[in-house]
Amino acid sequence: MMWRNIAGFSKSAIARTSGSRRCLSTAIPGPCIVHKRGSDILHDPWFNKDTGFPLTERDRLGLRGLLPPRIISFEQQYARFLDSFRSLERNTLGQPDNVVTLAKWRILNRLHDRNETLYYRVLIDNIKDFAPIIYTPTVGLVCQNYSGLYRRPRGMYFSAKDKGEMMSMIYNWPAHQVDMIVITDGSRILGLGDLGVQGIGIPIGKLDMYVAAAGINPQRVLPIMLDVGTNNQKLLQNPLYLGLRQPRLEGDEYLEIIDEFMEAAFTRWPKAVVQFEDFQAKWAFETLDRYRKKFCMFNDDVQGTAGVALAGLLGTVRAQGRPLSDFVNQKIVVVGAGSAGLGVTKMAVQAVARMAGISFAEATKNFYLIDKDGLVTTERSKFDPAAVPFAKNPAEIREGASIVEVVKTVRPHVLLGLSGVGGIFNEEVLKAMRESDSCKPAIFAMSNPTLNAECTAADAFKHAGENIVFGSGSPFENVQLENGNVGHVNQANNMYLFPGIGLGTLLSGARIVTDGMLLAAAECLASYMTDEEVQKGILYPSINNIRHITAEVGAAVLRAAVSDDIVEGHGDVGPRDLSHMSKEETVDYITRNMWFPIYSPLVHEK
Repeated sequence: MMWRNIAGFSKSAIARTSGSRRCLSTAIPGPCIVHKRGSDILHDPWFNKDTGFPLTERDRLGLRGLLPPRIISFEQQYARFLDSFRSLERNTLGQPDNVVTLAKWRILNRLHDRNETLYYRVLIDNIKDFAPIIYTPTVGLVCQNYSGLYRRPRGMYFSAKDKGEMMSMIYNWPAHQVDMIVITDGSRILGLGDLGVQGIGIPIGKLDMYVAAAGINPQRVLPIMLDVGTNNQKLLQNPLYLGLRQPRLEGDEYLEIIDEFMEAAFTRWPKAVVQFEDFQAKWAFETLDRYRKKFCMFNDDVQGTAGVALAGLLGTVRAQGRPLSDFVNQKIVVVGAGSAGLGVTKMAVQAVARMAGISFAEATKNFYLIDKDGLVTTERSKFDPAAVPFAKNPAEIREGASIVEVVKTVRPHVLLGLSGVGGIFNEEVLKAMRESDSCKPAIFAMSNPTLNAECTAADAFKHAGENIVFGSGSPFENVQLENGNVGHVNQANNMYLFPGIGLGTLLSGARIVTDGMLLAAAECLASYMTDEEVQKGILYPSINNIRHITAEVGAAVLRAAVSDDIVEGHGDVGPRDLSHMSKEETVDYITRNMWFPIYSPLVHEK
């Protein structure tokens, strides 16, 4: 891949290395050594420049005659692709949304397969337009149809049939260095359930966002699918299904597969950061507890979603014109007790406990958890152990109370949905929120994809009132209100946090990902917006600023890691260098270590 790396160092690191390093201008990209020639170069998306190879390079790499004679500049290739994309948009007007979004994904995927440098440049420069195509919500549709859409391998697949072989298999991956791994077992893809091996689309999409938002080198990322079977009968009966045709492993058999992979991955790449993604709730919590103190890993559904939601909750307090310290008085109803719902509740309770200087148990007072059977209370005989700390006394509200019953009784400041059940915040529930004790109540319909959202933005402003704060997991258009104002939609997208968490962790050389690092990320995002923006109901920044957001979040994560005394440094920058950096120097260090796609001269070496 042709990339420019602008490496950043603290002042002390620069002073230490200045005697042995010559600082070169970054205006001219350095050469990239390749071990291929001819058509092998053209078929490798990491190095292919299509018609952009200059004549000297065509001679040097044996490409003369294999390409049309005209040389097309990078800028011309860029403009040509965008013209093709806009033409596709025009030609698909009026067609069903699923058809249009898949067509857009295909044209981007073809570019990804052919020329990664151009692909990532297009993605970085047009992140607001293209993120919904390569990430949520389109990625859910892609996963549902992945076996039919499959054209070429991307990432690695470890299956139950590979038990005992993973330590050798991991060396089949061609990259000598891997910085970021995203792994799934396909058991709970967004709100779509068990999609088996087709869930590989999630790690691929997440890592594309790591490259675009955090500047992780795409040669150093690795999507992983752990195929332990599927319980989805439709997939098992589908002749095109590409995964194991067997029921999912459970219990110790399942954990042995995950254990073996983790040992193999960290044996080869001990400095890598691993993100777990879309595991069903029981395994999300089990694997997080099992590995978080041993390996540098985090679970984005449990911890990333929680961080973004917490930032929104803190922003809601600011929108009410209250100091952040008033968060301890907010009454919050959480609908959905899966990995995301429990993760959000736990992190929010931790924040309350820290702010108020009270125990975790005391901090649960104003939180109400509702699952598929209604309000969770201590009267219930059987439920997820992770939900036990949040179970209410049935003397306060009855066991199994419905959403509308809880809302009418509690009159919460915030109604937060992570249920995966589309439309569960119906008209009756939303109208009940009009009686909230808050002057500006908040409704978060966080479930993905769009069809699984608890309510739409239009319904929320229509039924709950125009003076609400609204957040969602999937994109909705802003709502034009009858009073002439705009009802702002805040997409509480994990994209705001996980790139910064990953990059900050990587560049600090943190041994593990701590709660302090995650809380620092959430608080950084919560404080990113100005008071004027928050008063208008705008809680999250524009995705167009994603690299700046990532730099700020990454710097906050790095500083928290230093405070937790778990850093080992990265490259030439050691723990002492990191500890001596100011806030501004930390942001600069993060920013200058982001990779940016550019064609570099290719030099062949046998």
